[in-house]
Amino acid sequence: MPFIAINPATEEVIAEYPSHTPAEIDAALSNASAAYRGWREVSLEDRAVLMNRAAELLEGEIPVIAQLMTSEMGKTFGAAKGEAAKCAMTMRYYAEHAAEMLETEQIPTSGSRSGVRHEPIGPVFAIMPWNFPLWQIIRCAAPIIMAGNVTVLKHAPNVPGCALYIENLFTRAGFASGVFTNLFVEVDQVEGIIADPRVAGVTLTGSEQAGRSVGALAGKYLKRCVLELGGSDPFIVASSADMDRTVAMAVTARVQNNGQACIASKRYIVVRDRAQEFTDRFVEAMAAVPTGDPMDPSTVLGPLVSKSQLELLTAQVSSSLAKGAVARTGGAPIEGLGYYYPATVLTNVPADARAGCEELFGPVAVVQVVDDLDEAIALANSTPWGLGGSIWATDEKEIDAALTRLEAGMVFANAIVVSMPELPFGGTKNSGIGRELSFSGVREFTNAKSFYVA
Repeated sequence: MPFIAINPATEEVIAEYPSHTPAEIDAALSNASAAYRGWREVSLEDRAVLMNRAAELLEGEIPVIAQLMTSEMGKTFGAAKGEAAKCAMTMRYYAEHAAEMLETEQIPTSGSRSGVRHEPIGPVFAIMPWNFPLWQIIRCAAPIIMAGNVTVLKHAPNVPGCALYIENLFTRAGFASGVFTNLFVEVDQVEGIIADPRVAGVTLTGSEQAGRSVGALAGKYLKRCVLELGGSDPFIVASSADMDRTVAMAVTARVQNNGQACIASKRYIVVRDRAQEFTDRFVEAMAAVPTGDPMDPSTVLGPLVSKSQLELLTAQVSSSLAKGAVARTGGAPIEGLGYYYPATVLTNVPADARAGCEELFGPVAVVQVVDDLDEAIALANSTPWGLGGSIWATDEKEIDAALTRLEAGMVFANAIVVSMPELPFGGTKNSGIGRELSFSGVREFTNAKSFYVA
């Protein structure tokens, strides 16, 4: 089947690309394996030169790749430019810091020399989603490549142009053929690639269901694995919250990337003494979010990525309304061309409603009222997920309580959860295994080789 890019704002087909044949996949894996044997011998200094060159090329082409991202998955043009700039910054970050992150550790023992070396392991198969079509790739590939590994990419089928752009970017920067390879492969071809002895590890960003499947395959074939999965991140509004900043950031936290981010806030848990004020102001602000053409600079909320995603979100909300949830604003898709869903706020959501127990991947917020911070934290921890979470408070005791007790891979105070190269990125519970970014991301696909000299 071909990989087809459809503009979600216009529903027009942009381009089609044929899937790679089994013979082409085999040749690509052979090329990646050969490239790894050479790349692992390249010094970190020389790797950094090439990574900086790729960053420089990307910085010069930000409007071009941003327009491609917008046309393929619907994010606003401004957000797409920001994503591309962040990718270039992260490539430069690893070019500068990978050497120290991978430095041999000297550990005193009875020997004359002993410690741990962090060495590459081989080609890593990356299975990536559509919602951040450039950032998801760079945040895993930059540290993997700087560590001396090579990357083989299976990107989401609706962003094929972005996949080809990244492969071409590394080629133009001077990386050897096979250091970064894009493959247009079907789901039923994934197991064969993971099983292939030329592949050393697999990293996936996607749904919990996809994570279970890929994790099982990684275990079956004894391959190193990182899984960054979904979440239903809490946004806790404590008694001491600065309401002006909290409301403003609450909107951004929910509608960023058209509501399609694993770390977007989804459950707004508010203590009772601030609930009325927060909810009224939040509803008013969400109702006013500028929605429309993602290429228009004034647009904040563009379309969902696809018809199927629009249908899923619509079903989740409508069934929740049937169970007694209340839509304070929004609550139904926008009629007309494009896959548009308005910024929506739901209250009184029953725990067994779909909006109460499923991840909502779109601009729909669920507001839940609790008596105090202890109950807020307990409710935040009550889901099977644990990706990120935020606390909005000016009282240090309230902040520290959330930082300590929230069961999540990332907890931010008075800031929305974001990914950054300085900090490890990933979740706990059903939100994933392993970490991307920071020193953890560099070392995930390395062999921690202990050495001892008597």
